[in-house]
Amino acid sequence: MSDNRDVQAEQENTVDETVQSAEEAQVDASGAEGAELDENAQRIYELETALSEAQATIKEQQDGVLRARADADNARRRAEGEVEKARKFALERFAGELLPVIDNLERAIEMTDSDNEAIKPLLEGVEMTHKTFLSTIEKFGLSLIDPQGETFNPDLHQAMSMQESADHAPNTVMAVMQKGYQINGRLLRPAMVMVSRAPSDGVDTQV
Repeated sequence: MSDNRDVQAEQENTVDETVQSAEEAQVDASGAEGAELDENAQRIYELETALSEAQATIKEQQDGVLRARADADNARRRAEGEVEKARKFALERFAGELLPVIDNLERAIEMTDSDNEAIKPLLEGVEMTHKTFLSTIEKFGLSLIDPQGETFNPDLHQAMSMQESADHAPNTVMAVMQKGYQINGRLLRPAMVMVSRAPSDGVDTQV
């Protein structure tokens, strides 16, 4: 009887040890799994941090490229504008120096007796030169201002005198003393004109 109790007790101890070993193994396994999970989470965090930093760096570099491109475009536009201004200014000065030549050709044509057969070939040559000269400079943006019979425009005309006239409406250009010119839409020289005004016994209109 005593032997039976000893065997039973020994079996119970063996079962308890087995259960305890199983529990310890489970705890060890849980601990290892937990440690592995912590390591994976740390690795994921590190990768996400690295990704965020890389994205921030890329964004900063993209912004830098865009700013550099915008600066380059602005610099190019400024340079083009300066070149265009310089070109127009140089052309304007050159055209201004040519105007007296045109004036002299026109005076020669006006003062020459067109009925004189002896100088008629010379007159035709001067007229051809004048026409060719005007055609050439028009290609570079020079345009004539000849406002005969037009309404006086202070932006384009310079009134040298005023004269009463019953045949013209007030503020009409009666005579052009010197033609004006524009270059590329900009006034180079105003036309010098005589402007009509109403007779003294009528309504006077100021220019």
